[in-house]
Amino acid sequence: MHIPSAQSVRFDLISLGEVMLRLDPGITRIHTTRSFSVWEGGGEYNVARGLRRCFDQRTAIVTALVDNPVGRLIEDLMLQGGVALDHLRWVPDDGVGRTARNGLNFTERGFGVRAALGCSDRGHTAVSQLEPGQIDWDAIFDPARGGGARWFHTGGIFAALSPTTPLVAEEAMRAARRHGTIVSYDLNYRDSLWKSIGGRTRAQQVNRALAPLVDVMLGNEEDFSAALGFAIAADLDHQQDALDTSAFRTMIEQVVAAYPNFQVVATTLRNARTATINDWSAIAWHQDHFHNAISLPGLEILDRVGGGDSFASGLIYGFLVDKGAQWAVDCGCAHGALAMTTPGDTTMVTRREVERVMRGGSARVQR
Repeated sequence: MHIPSAQSVRFDLISLGEVMLRLDPGITRIHTTRSFSVWEGGGEYNVARGLRRCFDQRTAIVTALVDNPVGRLIEDLMLQGGVALDHLRWVPDDGVGRTARNGLNFTERGFGVRAALGCSDRGHTAVSQLEPGQIDWDAIFDPARGGGARWFHTGGIFAALSPTTPLVAEEAMRAARRHGTIVSYDLNYRDSLWKSIGGRTRAQQVNRALAPLVDVMLGNEEDFSAALGFAIAADLDHQQDALDTSAFRTMIEQVVAAYPNFQVVATTLRNARTATINDWSAIAWHQDHFHNAISLPGLEILDRVGGGDSFASGLIYGFLVDKGAQWAVDCGCAHGALAMTTPGDTTMVTRREVERVMRGGSARVQR
């Protein structure tokens, strides 16, 4: 996999996706709380932010917000995250959000037998109304025009937002490939996004159309089944021991046979014993070899949202710094695990903490 050098481009990674305002009731519930903490978050954005804050890479987000106080709050949160906003598009506010609005994401963490719960309010958002031709992707990806990126990332959440967003994703992916940029895509299947527009059938149509443009395909076992149509043989819902990777190997072999353009396929492995105790690992395929990540059975979860995105950013970092597939999948697994020990969608951990978990370090107090 040939990745452009850092010196030849402006950014290490550019993401395309929606950034919402996450409202978190903390230890209480959405329908009973009287106060919320707020964070910014979005599947594709979280990857860019993780690479910037934990791994000190130069990242940017292509997105759109309505220019009102909520949009400016999301902007302020993103500025704290350090992701470049050169390609943030502002949409005029009509006063009440009839034509465009900013997305809200209410998220409960879950505890014990009570599962985590997400309730998104994101219809008709500014970014969902992006159309092909509105963004000069060649200017973004062409180093000769002051742009360029080593890596481009988007995914199935953005593609599910409207009839036009898959077309925008395709336009961006084709431009990235023209300029030698690696393209990664996280399937990130969300039933709530697809159920009113055709469900899994439509999700598979969209994702199968985009898959031939992808170099690095990411997801979990449900994503590959729901969004691409590749069944996993293991009954993971009833599996209580360490996850068996053999079924995933079989599935991945089918995936790469169908899409020979994939240079890397990686999937997270999760067995949710309870909302707060998960078995966690990952597996990656690269150059005809499988690489099992470190295994973290009995991982204690504070906030599971964003674990997969942090896995993606750690994996991508491993390839950006040419550490090899085994190191990359271990890095992704460790980063995803640590991200689930803090509140909010985005990482709050350091690279040193990630590397300590990769080495099997304990949670003994650090002084």
